[in-house]
Amino acid sequence: MGHRMLLLLSLAALLWSLPGTAGGEALELKDCRIHDTTGATSIQAECGYFQVAENPDEPQGRTIALFVARVPTLNKQRSEQAFTLLAGGPGQAASEAFVAYSGVLQPVRSSHDILLVDQRGTGKSNRLACDSSPEDALLEWDEEKATELLTKCRDALPGDPRFYTTSVAVQDLDAVREALGYKEMVVYGVSYGTRVAQHYLRRFPEHTQGVILDGVVPAEMALGPRIALDAQHALDVIFERCEANAECNSAFPDLAAAFERLKATLRSSPVELQLIDPNTGMTAPATLSYGGMAAAVRLLSYRPESAALLPLLISEADKGNYGPLTAQGLMVMEEMEEAIAYGMHNAVVCAEDAPFFIQDEIDLDALDKTYLGKEQVTALKTICTVWPRGLADPDIKEPLVSDKPVLLLSGEADPITPPEFAERVAAHLGNARHLVGPGQGHGMLGVGCIPRLVKDFVKNPSLESLDGECVERLGPSPFFLDFNGPTP
Repeated sequence: MGHRMLLLLSLAALLWSLPGTAGGEALELKDCRIHDTTGATSIQAECGYFQVAENPDEPQGRTIALFVARVPTLNKQRSEQAFTLLAGGPGQAASEAFVAYSGVLQPVRSSHDILLVDQRGTGKSNRLACDSSPEDALLEWDEEKATELLTKCRDALPGDPRFYTTSVAVQDLDAVREALGYKEMVVYGVSYGTRVAQHYLRRFPEHTQGVILDGVVPAEMALGPRIALDAQHALDVIFERCEANAECNSAFPDLAAAFERLKATLRSSPVELQLIDPNTGMTAPATLSYGGMAAAVRLLSYRPESAALLPLLISEADKGNYGPLTAQGLMVMEEMEEAIAYGMHNAVVCAEDAPFFIQDEIDLDALDKTYLGKEQVTALKTICTVWPRGLADPDIKEPLVSDKPVLLLSGEADPITPPEFAERVAAHLGNARHLVGPGQGHGMLGVGCIPRLVKDFVKNPSLESLDGECVERLGPSPFFLDFNGPTP
């Protein structure tokens, strides 16, 4: 589904900005609606565009427009502080990500404006998009074809990817903050957004009231070599939990063996099948390859609700009913394609991750034993032979050291940023608290009591008063034993 353009309601515009914008040009915002990635859901906001230099070292050179949206506080007394959300990916737009979580973040508006800046290269901020993604490259890896497609994409981008990195993005964010006159911000980052949040705090501690890191990526870590290992561990935990559950084990005995048989079948040859479109009722041909299966399993393991489906999907596929797994995989892949701008994704990875892979520490034999295999690392290296290496501050890979209040959130069953990552970050912080959700996956914002804790922290960034016990009462989603729904 194509990207939806924002509708600006200029005829009913209300122009305003906070006082005190000395040192930066004021930013005018107009009434608008912001949308999620599908365009089906939208909320009222105030929107505008902020011009910045594409190359920060050439302030008089080419400019790009950053899309800015504000969801104003419900408090009649406007605060000098704002709450801002930094999306994941890399490549997801903040405005689109916020709409998906606008319900759980509604209480934040009781004390703060919500400020959303689509990071350069995402959303409506000169989006750097490609027709094919790194996930596509993993489906049926062909280095020559991948290089050809990547070169074609790179050459067609509407911007120079060297300038679409974290180090430049934090400067953009602070320029917008200044233009709107906010003294400080509470910064929430999820997944890759936690890297941006840490670097913003490093660069602008005087403008940071507090930070929430959700699904934490340590600043010093190069993502890539561990992805397959962590994904395999998360899947093994799902299998072990099913085996320990009497009903799940009875319905799906020896699930690990079933998965091995499925892997062998798909390695031998892809499966051709017909799927029914739930919207039209029409059938269409589909293919389930090994790579497609692996990508689907990985993405479904991110959330406890979809992870609860995996034993059923794997068991059905092992019996020859490939339709449910194929359909679920296509849906999650489509969601990712809509959400992520892969040109920007590659810009970040090739500046901040791939250059820091240490070959001696990449155990290719261990990667080969995982269901994702070593192709993840191979794909990233190939991408970065085509993509130029962008700007990165000298300290971008150093651990963040700070005494600002930082709340860290982790899902116990997170397949990409496990709780140990947050512990590594917390070790360098003087005022931090780490909460781990039992049985939870990647991203905790919409889970259980977390929205209330986020609201309380934003209103008063104090860690001592937060109710950590409510997080301990969380648990994994019950397994689906059939397609009628999960067990009670």
